Amino acid sequence: MKKIDAILAALIGFLDGIFFFFILKNIELDIPYAWFLPIVLALLCGFGMFVASLIGKKLLIILQAAKFFLVGTLNTFIDLVVLNILIWISGITSGIFYSVFKAISFLVATTNSYFWNKYWTFEKKEKSTPREFLKFFMVTTVGLLINVGIASIVVNIIGLQFGLSEKIWSGAVAPIFAAFFAFVWNFLGSKFVVFKK
Repeated sequence: MKKIDAILAALIGFLDGIFFFFILKNIELDIPYAWFLPIVLALLCGFGMFVASLIGKKLLIILQAAKFFLVGTLNTFIDLVVLNILIWISGITSGIFYSVFKAISFLVATTNSYFWNKYWTFEKKEKSTPREFLKFFMVTTVGLLINVGIASIVVNIIGLQFGLSEKIWSGAVAPIFAAFFAFVWNFLGSKFVVFKK
């Protein structure tokens, strides 16, 4: 395993833990020892990258998928943090403005995704070209529609379930559910369209 892969995986885990802690505070969910999350997630991500690198020696797509997954977790937490900040500032948890907030948070996370995936996941060292950017924006636009569409359906059509609060439903459940479907689309689009070698 490359040393940089271990360092970046641990860094992503640490950042995920910090963002997760912030989200828990915003949705008013008190978990004992939540302050310990950055350290635990850093260790887990580092170990996960070690395992993926062992398997990745035989199947490169496994290593790429693991890196893409880690970047995806960071993107998901960036998405959630931006969304929760917008909800916290405005007090709005549903309706058209929720969809606008979700689109903004997704675009911030997607921009982060581009750079991490280009240079780390798929290790493309060439300078970015207008054609690559166009492919990226086409793939991410579909990902945006998938992500915002599913989150909006979960919040505005399916509505609250399982006795959860509006903050938890709109600030955590809906965007995480939407992120899964966007993840699948974005990995396939990134691997086979945007960063194809």
